[in-house]
This record gives sequence, structure tokens and C-alpha cells, in this order.
Amino acid sequence: QVRVVESGGGLVQPGGSLRLSCAASGMVFRLATMGWYRHAPGNQRELVAQITRGGNINYADSVRGRFTISRDNAKNTVYLQMNSLKPEDATVYYCNADSMSPAGRYWGQGTQVTVSS
Repeated sequence: QVRVVESGGGLVQPGGSLRLSCAASGMVFRLATMGWYRHAPGNQRELVAQITRGGNINYADSVRGRFTISRDNAKNTVYLQMNSLKPEDATVYYCNADSMSPAGRYWGQGTQVTVSS
């Protein structure tokens, strides 16, 4: 059974930093493309950052230069380092695993990020 579990959300002041973690199990992690998405009420879910099995990385324009995605295949974990956080970054962040073995897309339950003074 595939499990995707996010952690690391919380409350931070504007300009602050957080690091999100996403641990995946029940899949061949090194073959998966891993992504972080976020969803705000009334808005569509948007891709924040993605890292492929080969290490290719994409960022949303709104976070490029502030957020960094990375993966540790030995720990089956993907990270999202978020710096210079803004109030508009506040929402629930979801981890997605686009898995090859087993094939399928798997979501975590989400972790809340709040940016407020």
C-alpha cells in the first residue's frame, strides 16, 4: 500500500522560512516524479515545484528563487525549503507521487502553512 505523508507545516512570520517534508512508502521512490502542490480556497490546485526521477526540477513562477525542492532517495523523502515567505503563500500544501511502481498518482493529506505576523 502506497503512503504519502507530509510534515513540517506551521505558522511563520512574513519573510520567514519553513521546510516541508514528504515521506513516501510502498513504492519504488527513486522511479517517481515527486511534486508539491498547494490549494487555496476558491483557487485551483497549482503545482509549486516538481522533481523528476532524473533530478529535473520545475518551479511555479510565483515561488522561483524563494523555494527549493530536493529529494533523498535513500530516505524516500522529498523536501520543500520555503524562504522569504509571503502571506499569499499561506494555504495547504500537498505532496504528490507520480509513481511508476506501482503505477499511479498518490496524494498526501496536506500540511497547513500559515504566514502571518
